[in-house]
Amino acid sequence: MTPFRTRAVAGTAAALSLSLVLAACSSGDDTSSAARPATKGKVQLEFWSWTEGISGQVAAWNKAHPETQVKYVNAAGDTVYQKLRAAITSGNAPCLSKMDGMNLANFAADGLLTDITKVAAPYKSRYTTAAWNAVSPGGATYGIPTGSSPLFTAYRADLFRKYGLKAPRTWDDVIAAGRAVQKKDKGVKIFNMAGEDPSTLVDLSWQAGAQWYKVAGDHWEIGFTTPEALKAGDIVQQLVDDNLASNASYQDPGVFKTWDLGRTILMTTSTWQLPIYDTNFPKSKGKWQLADAPVFDPAKPQTSSNFDVTAVLKGCKYPDRAAQFAAWLSSSRESLTALTDPSSKSGLFPAVKDVSPYVDKIIPTDMFNGESDSARIITTAATRVGEQWQYGPDYAAMYSEMQKQWGKVMKKELTVKDMLTHLQKWVLADLKNKGVKAVAAGS
Repeated sequence: MTPFRTRAVAGTAAALSLSLVLAACSSGDDTSSAARPATKGKVQLEFWSWTEGISGQVAAWNKAHPETQVKYVNAAGDTVYQKLRAAITSGNAPCLSKMDGMNLANFAADGLLTDITKVAAPYKSRYTTAAWNAVSPGGATYGIPTGSSPLFTAYRADLFRKYGLKAPRTWDDVIAAGRAVQKKDKGVKIFNMAGEDPSTLVDLSWQAGAQWYKVAGDHWEIGFTTPEALKAGDIVQQLVDDNLASNASYQDPGVFKTWDLGRTILMTTSTWQLPIYDTNFPKSKGKWQLADAPVFDPAKPQTSSNFDVTAVLKGCKYPDRAAQFAAWLSSSRESLTALTDPSSKSGLFPAVKDVSPYVDKIIPTDMFNGESDSARIITTAATRVGEQWQYGPDYAAMYSEMQKQWGKVMKKELTVKDMLTHLQKWVLADLKNKGVKAVAAGS
């Protein structure tokens, strides 16, 4: 759906050994911060991350907070989640680590994180509800939100004018625009869906109000075949059936050409990708325009987002100090001003409620035609992220299974509905096998 969107699913093949029935049902072991007094005296925390610019903020923190010194470790690499698991198992884990939302849910379900619900509570009001959901799978909190990536639309305004189109407001509008373009030029597609990347379906399901995973009392409800989920699947099916989408692979270094050369004329995208386009769209620079992401219900517009988080790992001796540092990193004006500056190369967009101070400088001025209020569109997207979405305890394993099926959908060997039906059965069986109580939504 969005170039390099798959950064959010690194490490999905990691084996899971779920031992908790539900994240909210804490085991109450001695790593729970709820039982810890406030830490006194000087401490040192180790922090793993792979976000550029973070080391500079750690240095700024250390200078201003001599009582809590943070040791930064650049943990970049495809096997970081495996390394974290090994470090926790051996008792050599850092106190803090960067993660994405779905891996935090998996680590929490495996008992590999520290419950910081009590010490994190004072920071909750700084962040959006959707962002806090990402660090609180099942209700207990295991980290602090770091960054978000709310989706909005970028489209080739020059080619939309050529084909007599307007920026689509709904997903039905996207389908209609795709069909209109096909009547005029079979070589031009309205959208792109890579065969290896099912994030399109994830995003549409989130936007449609679906809940693939939902906590209900003492169990999970699994909802891959609810009306909302099938509504999202129907849009994907129409894009496939009517040949409205290109299939450029995000693993192909030349993937940008499909948009730069006008073979695909619309995308949903987010803030961290804008600098990438600015340097990889030489022929179409200045011809793009931003718009709100397409929605399912104009009366209740909502979009989707990935979230980066700072997790507190099992064995952390100072969870209160860890939460304090993580919250400063991702919500203080000093830190966010530095990290959202393009020169930091962090690609970070805040997960706080008020993003207005940080929007203008992240928009590449040469990339867009200036005919829409790009800052308003990005700010609006940040407020529209659906609050119902939850990452379940086997989300990463499910995503790997979905990737296997997605390629068949793109080749028209399998319908989206059949894939969703398969995932519903697969997840229920997987959770049962792991001792996690789950039922089908609506049963």
